[in-house]
Amino acid sequence: MRDRVQLLNSAAPPPHPRYVLYWAQMNRRVDSNHALAFACQLANELSLPVLFYEGLTCSYPHANDRFHTFLLEGVPDTARRLGELGIGYAFYLRRRPSDPDDIGYQLARDAAALVTDDYPTFIARLHNARLPSRLSLPYYAVDSSCVVPMSLLAKREYAAYTIRPRIHRLLPAHLQPLAPPRPARRYDGPIPSWHTHVTPGSASALAASCHIDHSVPPSTAFRGGSNEAHRRLDAFLAHSLRRYARQRNEPSAHATSGMSPYLHFGHISSLDIALAARSYAAQHKLIAEEFLEELIVRRELAFNFARHCDTPESLDALPAWARETLRKHDPDPRSPLYTPAQLERAETHDPLWNATQKEMMLRGVIHGYYRMYWGKKIIEWSASHAEALRFMISIHDRFALDGRDPNTYTNILWCFGLHDRPWIERPIFGQIRYMSYDGMKRKTNIDAYINEIAALDRTGAESTPASQPALAP
Repeated sequence: MRDRVQLLNSAAPPPHPRYVLYWAQMNRRVDSNHALAFACQLANELSLPVLFYEGLTCSYPHANDRFHTFLLEGVPDTARRLGELGIGYAFYLRRRPSDPDDIGYQLARDAAALVTDDYPTFIARLHNARLPSRLSLPYYAVDSSCVVPMSLLAKREYAAYTIRPRIHRLLPAHLQPLAPPRPARRYDGPIPSWHTHVTPGSASALAASCHIDHSVPPSTAFRGGSNEAHRRLDAFLAHSLRRYARQRNEPSAHATSGMSPYLHFGHISSLDIALAARSYAAQHKLIAEEFLEELIVRRELAFNFARHCDTPESLDALPAWARETLRKHDPDPRSPLYTPAQLERAETHDPLWNATQKEMMLRGVIHGYYRMYWGKKIIEWSASHAEALRFMISIHDRFALDGRDPNTYTNILWCFGLHDRPWIERPIFGQIRYMSYDGMKRKTNIDAYINEIAALDRTGAESTPASQPALAP
């Protein structure tokens, strides 16, 4: 556990605390949560109960019905599981900008320590940089996002082939089950007056009551919560793991796991997924290495990048060869040239690209293989490389259930050369890897995918197999 825990200030514990406070910023789950386990360990040492605090504000960037609904759908699972364990739960839904914005500070006044998530992007990165010095209690950040603790990879890795041997060397010690949190004292404090009780089925109405962007509807395919995450995982293992290696790059086959939204919002841990896949593969004499490569090596390469990079959303984060070739070719003429508004509305000449954009707008994901193509074409059709990057990030920020994530920024910057190598030089791309419509047509069943998304766009309803759990990488 010590490799996962950072004490971010030097404040002393207050004299008469009532509990240890766990603030779930990113890992919004109970089980396989190293941060919550550490909070329980600390509470047991101090003979205190644990209070689990989760907030959802109307003021986070691009707050909308899609994100709010997905997060709210996870609350009943969390509340039920915490009740079983004797851990207190306080959930605050801040509906309007005029509502109080200091709930965390209020709870911290009665806490012996604050424990939260160590996460290298989005709001958690900002909070963990700014808040420890403002609070008069110990502030701990705990890594519960990666199987191998981020701290054990002390420098930025160049590519998968450099991080892979390090991950594999460390994996046996960390690919182990985490026992459920066991607080010695039950929480028996009062329920705060601002606590929002969320029931199964109430998420949509609660989201509708908030001052957020109501123009982005919930996903057609994904519902939030730990129970839903585990249901999808079980279905993936039973129906798709055996064909994952062969069909993962065929979007119409729906052979991928659908876990990326649940990993991003912390409704399931990569540790649980990896253990379940390894166990199922052993039991059924299957090979899970390709899936574990994506889940652990590739995903943790993205976390390594975000942790060791000050600007994971910038072209400045690219390797020198990529920055130089893009600089050289940025003035190249583009034809066709589309505006960001045309791209957002999927108004291009390319039916496959239009389908990928519509999948993002409807489901909140794009299949991983086609997301590469989606990004490459945006580079080709945008006025500059910087404009292409802004558009990709903006679309993910507003519509993607797996956006604002280390994987997001890594996958987007991969389109510009991150974690890749130089290729044959060509206009606009320079030595950056190029992807073509004809290549996608040779390698995948683009007609099946285009027809599937067209039906979804027309009806607004998923159909088999699109409604099955395996929808996203």
